[in-house]
Amino acid sequence: MTRTIEDLIGTFYAAFSGKPELLDDIVADDWDDIPLGPGQAPGRAGAAPLIKGVGEAFSDFRIVVHQIVDGRGPDGNGFVGVRGEMRGVHSGENFGVPATGREFQVRIHEFHELVDGRIVRTWHLEDWLEWFRQVDASPAH
Repeated sequence: MTRTIEDLIGTFYAAFSGKPELLDDIVADDWDDIPLGPGQAPGRAGAAPLIKGVGEAFSDFRIVVHQIVDGRGPDGNGFVGVRGEMRGVHSGENFGVPATGREFQVRIHEFHELVDGRIVRTWHLEDWLEWFRQVDASPAH
């Protein structure tokens, strides 16, 4: 079955709301996540502990996709850009900041490289400074 780009990208982000098994069909085993999160191991297997950590730090966590820019070629391979937002409640320690109970919305911009219907590489940028502002904390020096 061929997935639409909206389904593939939506499934990718749904995985980060506590369902890492959703990555099995859409992300390559040796997925390159750039940059890796603190303590994150490379490859698809490295995503499961990262997703668990997200679940421990944030309740009601979800990623909302605002726009997908599809730059793939006719063969379905190539790059897809995503403009979105992480949302949730800061309910556990994150970046050394104890739970505040505050809601947050953090912009994200990501590029995914797709080969044969699977995400093989992701470059991501999250506005974590905005997160610190929303939870009324400062990054550690």
